[in-house]
Amino acid sequence: MATQHDQGRLDLEEQIVRISKLVEDVVKSQAETRKITAETEFMPRAMIFQAMLATAALIGAGAAIAKLFFP
Repeated sequence: MATQHDQGRLDLEEQIVRISKLVEDVVKSQAETRKITAETEFMPRAMIFQAMLATAALIGAGAAIAKLFFP
């Protein structure tokens, strides 16, 4: 009888190991998330450049329409 382990004790140890692995996974994923958000720009330069081009195109189209209707 002395060689048998208490089943409740084994389940508890297994749960503690599982919880510690989950905590490690969460910490690792949080570190990866922080790294990705630090590398990501809020408004990339390409988006600003495209917005400037679109604005210039709209102004040019408006000027052409104004010249057609108001010679």
